[in-house]
Amino acid sequence: MIGLISATAAGAAARDRLAAAWPDRTRVYEGPVGEAVRAAFAECEQVVCFLATGAVVRLVAPLLGDKATDPGVVCVDEGGRFAVSLVGGHGGGANELAREVGGLLGAEPVVTTATDSVGLPGLDTLGLPFEGAVASVSRALLDGEPVALETELAWPLPALPTAPDGAYTIRLTDRAVAPGEHEVLLRPPSLVVGVGASKGAPVDEVLGLVEAALADAGLSARSVAELATVDAKAEEPGIVGAAARLGVPVVTYSAGELAEVAVPNPSDAPLAAVGTPSVAEAAALARGGELVVPKRKSRRADGQPAMATCAVVRRPGRGRLAVVGLGPGARDLLTPRARAELRRASVLVGLDQYVDQIRDLLRPGTRILESGLGAEEERARTAVAEARQGHAVALIGSGDAGVYAMASPALAEASDDIDVIGVPGVTAALAAGAILGAPLGHDHVSISLSDLHTPWEVIERRVRAAAEADLVVTFYNPRSRGRDWQLPKALAILAEHREPATPVGVVRNASRPDESSRLSTLAALDPATVDMMTVVTVGNTATRDIAGRMVTPRGYRWQDGSQEEAK
Repeated sequence: MIGLISATAAGAAARDRLAAAWPDRTRVYEGPVGEAVRAAFAECEQVVCFLATGAVVRLVAPLLGDKATDPGVVCVDEGGRFAVSLVGGHGGGANELAREVGGLLGAEPVVTTATDSVGLPGLDTLGLPFEGAVASVSRALLDGEPVALETELAWPLPALPTAPDGAYTIRLTDRAVAPGEHEVLLRPPSLVVGVGASKGAPVDEVLGLVEAALADAGLSARSVAELATVDAKAEEPGIVGAAARLGVPVVTYSAGELAEVAVPNPSDAPLAAVGTPSVAEAAALARGGELVVPKRKSRRADGQPAMATCAVVRRPGRGRLAVVGLGPGARDLLTPRARAELRRASVLVGLDQYVDQIRDLLRPGTRILESGLGAEEERARTAVAEARQGHAVALIGSGDAGVYAMASPALAEASDDIDVIGVPGVTAALAAGAILGAPLGHDHVSISLSDLHTPWEVIERRVRAAAEADLVVTFYNPRSRGRDWQLPKALAILAEHREPATPVGVVRNASRPDESSRLSTLAALDPATVDMMTVVTVGNTATRDIAGRMVTPRGYRWQDGSQEEAK
């Protein structure tokens, strides 16, 4: 919950805008400011104060305890010009909150945390448990000193400016080792502990067994991702309690699912009890991985039969492939989600000219794999291969990556051994449509006139179908030096079904500094004025030129002064 506090009418107006936008995330604190700050600080995960920073500093200072548990505090000035991350930039999430508040209120976020200021990911913000000298290693990264990255497991980390050798080290490991003097240990959630338990098994017996198994194998409990068991034991108090103490979820599988998992140590006892020859090993291995601790039983001090079993599996890190649409070119049409994925990636794959558009947004240490025109399939294969090695990869394309861009070849190469995230972007058709007016106000279709990958016969059949269906048509890749006859042919097909005065919009380099646009007609358009940087939109029989804008009606009927959607 985010506590909101203000002292003046201007502050209250901005506060109320935030409360209206985030009704489920915020709570407004009324009354004397000092009391409100103290209450919000005690009750909320984050606090936004619409006050002077000096006042907030004096009010918050006596309340500060531990930066790992204190709420993040953001201060917004009375004029709503700045959203300042004041306390808890990383641990309390104030840096990200300042950006969110700034985006909503039109204020400039002010973040002074050193790593954020220079584009480095904070070692304490990677979403992984960490141990060791975070401050000194972070300082070494900031100062440009050589910092070694040792990854004992493949894991999709963001870019870090590391060197092969250095006095400082970042080590990704699930082993139970202590950090060195100038070392940070990152704990990936790589371990799955399968657990079986008799009815009424004590929490201490289950937890003691798990902790002993990890310790004997030299593994860190901080890398345990989950406890896994059969669904019949989903509410077994000993298992639920052990998971709670470890701070991990309980994941369950049906007896039928577990019976299908090959295990080295099956048993008749669980088969009779819950319908599968293995619970601990099968549950741990249900989603693959390496069995590092075979099934073992608990030991009871009273000599009674063991009531718990466990097994430990190490799962490989799944690589992450984000297919990112950069939009039509203008920086302000690059979505916040796309920016976030670019900064999350440690490897960027893309066409060289697209890489140049966003190179300044990449974190220091990002590995860039760029190539020229005509290598789409090669880039897709490269991106998937990098993800399979456990990296966080961003594969970029213009517009929306799923529209005549990189998503299709990438997903054709990818299998279910990596995570794939699609990041939508503003397409050329949408950017051009906004410039022309509202040509896409009703049903429309996009057709590429490039026959490099699609036979012309197929393209022509699609153009004829769109013409007969009276769809607005946006032509991508309309004309190049080597393909100068396809656009005239396509326009001629449309002219068989539409009037010569049908509006045609032509936009070149939509949203870029050298953008140009014009409105013509089906009869008057000269195809020779069109090139590969151009999008051509041909209206349907209802499209009109209204005050120099291309408009396709939505199909509304006017009745009794109101608008009703045509059924």
